[in-house]
Amino acid sequence: MQSTNFDEFSQDYKSLLDRSVACSGESSEYFAEYKASYVARRLGQGFQGKILDYGCGIGLLSGYLSKHLPQAIIHGYDVSEQSIGEIAPGLREQGLFSSSLERMDSDYHAVVISNVMHHIPPAERQSTICGLAKRTRVAGKVFIFEHNPWNPLTRWVVKHCPFDKDAVLLRPKETAAYLRSANVPVSRRDYVVFFPRVLGKLRWLEPLLAWLPFGTQYALVAERTNHG
Repeated sequence: MQSTNFDEFSQDYKSLLDRSVACSGESSEYFAEYKASYVARRLGQGFQGKILDYGCGIGLLSGYLSKHLPQAIIHGYDVSEQSIGEIAPGLREQGLFSSSLERMDSDYHAVVISNVMHHIPPAERQSTICGLAKRTRVAGKVFIFEHNPWNPLTRWVVKHCPFDKDAVLLRPKETAAYLRSANVPVSRRDYVVFFPRVLGKLRWLEPLLAWLPFGTQYALVAERTNHG
């Protein structure tokens, strides 16, 4: 369970997030679409399965997942009921969005956990991943995006973000261990988001730098085995 009370930030969430990432020259939409595009590339543009956006907040990522994977069914869960209420009505009408995890399905083709793990107390992280693994179909994929603790800009942004006051950053090795213990071993690790907008002309290089542990975030792609 996340210890930050996101209800108090729900109405101003986007403006606060935009302010936190302003040093990149981009808005929160850029980062949400970046991740949705990454997921779409791994699943394939013709993907028609069901996706759970775990920790969906006000639906920024869910909206872009719907845009990049128009044939997919998008569901979203968040601990903040007020954040769920801020999701665009059109998006809510297309899928299930709830602050009750019990309402979510147990047969997702993909689960996306974007910048959520660092809000979960360390003692609860393994059980959280195990619970989500059980909601993923065999051979289904789990995507985790997290802040890269080795990047000084990332640490600065986290330090100055009002709803990251409880954040405890995870190294990729720790995150991968949770997935492996849940029988969802990592098949791919990429460091992502290297260049601010002022260096936007260099962004075509980012796929070539995915091995370099200096991106502001990292992405893990894992696949559920038929065990457990």
